[in-house]
Amino acid sequence: MSFQNDDYLARQYQVSSIDLDAKIDELLKLAVPPTSPNLELYREMMLTVARMAEADRNRWDAKIMMQTLREMEASFSLLERFKRRRKVTVFGSARTAPEHPLYQQAKELGEILARHNLMVITGAGGGIMAAAHEGAGLENSLGLNIYLPFEQGANETVNGSGNLLNFHFFFLRKLFFVKEADALVLCPGGFGTLDEALEVLTLIQTGKSPLVPVVLLDQEGGTYWDKALEFMREELADKNYILPSDLGLMRLVRTPQAAGEEIARFYRSFHSTRWFNGTFVVRINHPLNKPALETLHKEFADLCVKGGFSQVAYCPDKHNEPEFCNQHRLEFVFNNRDYGRLRELVDFINLPQNWKTNS
Repeated sequence: MSFQNDDYLARQYQVSSIDLDAKIDELLKLAVPPTSPNLELYREMMLTVARMAEADRNRWDAKIMMQTLREMEASFSLLERFKRRRKVTVFGSARTAPEHPLYQQAKELGEILARHNLMVITGAGGGIMAAAHEGAGLENSLGLNIYLPFEQGANETVNGSGNLLNFHFFFLRKLFFVKEADALVLCPGGFGTLDEALEVLTLIQTGKSPLVPVVLLDQEGGTYWDKALEFMREELADKNYILPSDLGLMRLVRTPQAAGEEIARFYRSFHSTRWFNGTFVVRINHPLNKPALETLHKEFADLCVKGGFSQVAYCPDKHNEPEFCNQHRLEFVFNNRDYGRLRELVDFINLPQNWKTNS
């Protein structure tokens, strides 16, 4: 009798699953254009939520899921307005007073970035965050605020504006700090700043985040980043916890002007990267000349699992990226490990003497 009941329950589960699939398909037809390339992704998202509802997990799990989806959707919606603009995330202490030299540096940094049409992302709080937004102005500022029981409220520049997002969860806020950043500038700060610095470096070092410039900004005579780098060299690199080249993922500067120059230098020819059919692609604004390609094969062969580097022009049939049709490409089978060395490759690409001339 129990076997018959088991068979009956299994048939009922199959029927309910078929019904659920059909209902989800009906909803998708109402909400999603039939030509959307994301149709299957939305379907899987809805099935995931349905599976969670079927399991009827505890209320805290359900609230985490709900709040995560809600905040992500709100963030995607707001950030869609700024998707064509390059952005720089600035980290630093919320407790830095306006009369402090670091506050003035951060304000000047915001002004410099805004002049170059770069948006400034901060945690929307006071101190360094308020200074960077003050310098950049509202049109060039994005605030990613976190709800805390103390200290954190949105600064005057972004408070009450459409350029502000509020998060309950640190992990979501961190996601957007890095996801939207074409560069990161880290000023001295507390636990939060150190946490963000190490997380950013971990994501880049492991290939979980695209390679972008990471700039450590301190005042003349400041020791904050010097001591942090000393610790990393002596306790991490020298003891083989990281590769020595990983330290090259960061650049220490002493002035806002130097920070701006470091970011501009990174994008002098380098544009972006992607993986495509098992090949790592570096998009560049200036193709390399023949001597530079020869040097590339000699000096950076360790980055290739097999073969070497191929420099190719944009091909519509192959690349299917019309928004990047003006960029050439360096293609190679990257070992997906040595991102510090990849940063050295980017520095090489960005040297004007390595570019092919039109003559």
